[in-house]
Amino acid sequence: MPQVIEWTNAGPDAIVWRYPNEDITWGAQLIVHEYEMAVFFRDGKAYDVFGPGRHTLTTLNLPVLTSLLTRLAGFGGNKPFKATVLYISTKVFAGKWGTKAQTTELAPLQVYGQFWFKIAEASLFVNEVIGGQNAYTTDQVNDFLRGFLNEKIIDELSHYDLVTVFTRLDETSVIVKNSLIDYFKRVGIELTDLRFEGIDTTPEYRERLFWLKTGRTAPEEVLRMETIKSAAESLGKSGGGGAALGTGMVLIPQIMTPQGTTQAAPIAALVICPKCGEKVPATSKFCPNCGTTLTPPSQGAMTCPNCGKSIPANSKFCPECGNKIA
Repeated sequence: MPQVIEWTNAGPDAIVWRYPNEDITWGAQLIVHEYEMAVFFRDGKAYDVFGPGRHTLTTLNLPVLTSLLTRLAGFGGNKPFKATVLYISTKVFAGKWGTKAQTTELAPLQVYGQFWFKIAEASLFVNEVIGGQNAYTTDQVNDFLRGFLNEKIIDELSHYDLVTVFTRLDETSVIVKNSLIDYFKRVGIELTDLRFEGIDTTPEYRERLFWLKTGRTAPEEVLRMETIKSAAESLGKSGGGGAALGTGMVLIPQIMTPQGTTQAAPIAALVICPKCGEKVPATSKFCPNCGTTLTPPSQGAMTCPNCGKSIPANSKFCPECGNKIA
């Protein structure tokens, strides 16, 4: 009775199956069902490929493998030969993917979705995936495809900014799919569809995205707002509340100045004239309002008996707490 080689009880999600016996006899019956391909594989390379039907194995329908075997010492036409028979399903399969990526602004992304594929060139698939990756089972093939897909998606998303990824997601997914089609073709796979089902980023970048999506705030203004927020948080954690506020009131106007504009002079700290109460720059020697001589804090200063802050000499009221100075 001739040897029968057949993939029986194939599951709906099975992509690849290896016939367990590598001793093949001439005249064996090779049965290939619809949506299947059978590939003869030996020494890490795919040889003859069979489509659906019943095939009697002879030297005529195994020309490539026969050519190899005739070069081997001791090969005879009636002797069994060693080869691996791999069955490949050509149905369309669905797979899930998910990965972390970054945009051009290094905004962290968490993306996931689904993809649909089928094996288009069995011999190329066997050489590149089965032999190249040692993926002889469906689980191993799926792991390779997910890893391969995630790697390419990370690379593609790194070319897009945050707003493009979120506001033009359908267009982005089509572009990513088209770029991946060629990569999959190189390993014998046809990528029939790919979809983004979810995408997210960190709270900080969600806030940035909100301002950018309004269309009324330029990217550089959003960055400036974030700098102000970070500076305020940093100042609030250092020193006392009064000191942090005083420094922040000088720092923030400098940050808020739009790029490309100029200031007449850097903003300086202010002191109160002891005579008329006018706020004047701390570097002034005379009050520009009443002409009173001002003593710089570094040359003459006193301590407020109420709050303990250092204030200019001759002050009638403390500029920090408002306490009347005797």
